[in-house]
Amino acid sequence: MLQTGMFRSKWWMVAAALVALTLNTGVVQSFALAVFIVPVTQDLGISRAEFLGAPLVGSVVFLLVTMPLFGKALDRYGLRVVHMLMIAGFGVSTMCLAFLRPPFYAMVLLFMLQHLFSAGQSPIAYTKAVAAWFDKDRGLALGIAIAGVGLGVAIIPPFDNYVIVHYGWRAGFVGMGAAILVLALIPVFLFEREPPIPPERARPKNDASVPGYLWSEAVLKDWRFAAMTFTFFLAPIAINGTITQVVAMLTDRGLPLSVAVGALSASGIALTVGRILSGYCLDKIHGPYVAAFFFAASGIGIALLAAGHLPFIGVILCGAGIGGEVDLMAFLVSRYFGLRCFGAIYASMFTLFSLGVGLGPFLMGLAHDKFGSYVPMMMVNIGFIVVMCGLLLVLGPYRFGVRESPRAPALAPAE
Repeated sequence: MLQTGMFRSKWWMVAAALVALTLNTGVVQSFALAVFIVPVTQDLGISRAEFLGAPLVGSVVFLLVTMPLFGKALDRYGLRVVHMLMIAGFGVSTMCLAFLRPPFYAMVLLFMLQHLFSAGQSPIAYTKAVAAWFDKDRGLALGIAIAGVGLGVAIIPPFDNYVIVHYGWRAGFVGMGAAILVLALIPVFLFEREPPIPPERARPKNDASVPGYLWSEAVLKDWRFAAMTFTFFLAPIAINGTITQVVAMLTDRGLPLSVAVGALSASGIALTVGRILSGYCLDKIHGPYVAAFFFAASGIGIALLAAGHLPFIGVILCGAGIGGEVDLMAFLVSRYFGLRCFGAIYASMFTLFSLGVGLGPFLMGLAHDKFGSYVPMMMVNIGFIVVMCGLLLVLGPYRFGVRESPRAPALAPAE
């Protein structure tokens, strides 16, 4: 961990998170995995449903076990050791996917192993670190850090495709696992700092000196947690669900495949820009207003896609909405529930968010199979966005606003 010279600046931690999150869980287990579908199924002689069903079953471990426990562990035992162990496990377990082969249960076990460590490359630990060290510029710092997700969508699948074409799909998994160790573990080791708030085990029992709610106070007793959790559960159902079907939707309407893929790429750019822009706005404007604005923009985008008008504009607006999801969630958790149990509270909310990410594409596909069109589900999605905006606008003032001092905690004794 570098402690001297220019590397003491807390913005290096933001840069490290930006780089590390290019290989976040969503990119590795969704966008990048899509590149492996054809070569793996052809080589192993299995169906696509069988191949994709294995990580789906394995994700139960991620949603029900790993994610909640990871957040609690960060709060109780500290950030760096827990985080680095999880990243290392995620990288090595991704390499182990090179051993994939039938039967189905064997593939499920390998994906379960990967999902056991996948929370380490979710945004939870990164947002906990950034939120703890930044106060006045917290929104911008979170936006820049999580912009790495959008960059990963653009960079990692082509990287995997290159390795697969030249060396085979098994080398592709090894290469992706090695990339996690290089691009995530090393930057975290060098630049991530323990939050200025001591972990729970280092504080007296029932210590109230650290501002923030206990997990039980936020999750079980505060209606704002329920409102925010429901909002961020609906968001990926409506927005991610629509975006994932854009290529199929546009080609069904007669557009060339190259144009449809170009539209999807445009959403990735909008996603990255949306994260940084929403983060900047969060430091200037009340957070729920910023969130409602970006989600409303996505609603307009979905409406344009449903109507068949200006599809590129529609896709870009949806991408901007995706760009505001995760950092908005982290920022609002920090402002309404404080940093005392940020990891556990954010992880609980992120678990439902992750469920929505998987549910959105399924519901869109189900609507297409039943009605022969995505439009009915897209109209439901617009309704979801109206509900989301309404819930955000009644959250009220922050419980834990910007501290009076404009200076965030120093990373070292004196900068």
